[in-house]
Amino acid sequence: MRRKLTNKQAHLLAYLQQSISREGQAPSLRQTASDLGVSHAAVAQSLRILEDKGYVKREGRYSRTIHILNRAHETAGHQRWREIPVVGQVTAGLPMYAQEEWAGSVVLDAGLYRGQNLFALRIHGDSMQGAGILDGDLAICEPRQYAQSGEIVVVLINSEEATVKRFFLHRDGIELRPENPRYEPVRYGFDEVLVQGKVVGLQRGKEGIC
Repeated sequence: MRRKLTNKQAHLLAYLQQSISREGQAPSLRQTASDLGVSHAAVAQSLRILEDKGYVKREGRYSRTIHILNRAHETAGHQRWREIPVVGQVTAGLPMYAQEEWAGSVVLDAGLYRGQNLFALRIHGDSMQGAGILDGDLAICEPRQYAQSGEIVVVLINSEEATVKRFFLHRDGIELRPENPRYEPVRYGFDEVLVQGKVVGLQRGKEGIC
């Protein structure tokens, strides 16, 4: 159980929560001291106490990045969101031309999706339904230029068509295997397939699109 806060400490914590929610980041020590009518040293000391008691976490002594922690000592929900681009549409069934333009964005929980430069692609078709990837879903992808056999990946075929399939590497080429008995696996030469990313999660339907 976290130790109880004094009135002054609770006031500082509430101020930080409101400022981070409004501005997206914590105010400087100088701004905090000015707004609260206390000294710079008093703010710094109170921040250390809040951190010791498990209410906040700083990314360095002089960093303005302050995480408000919940009772599980995790970053609170209002600070955990991250926005990633929906890069375009990708077909799980019949490949379609890859698109580079943003087609919106999706907000994710950064506590669950920690990879760098994540992107999302819209799924069209039912060839991956056996893996739980349905028509209209957003595939959350981590950029990759390689894949291991059995992984579900986004690939470019002949440098222009994109698709989501299960990847298998063979001595004589690459097999892209659907997860639907209505579709047959397809073999390609090594120079015909370029891995673009690994599917690391899903957003069902159109929820979360901005």
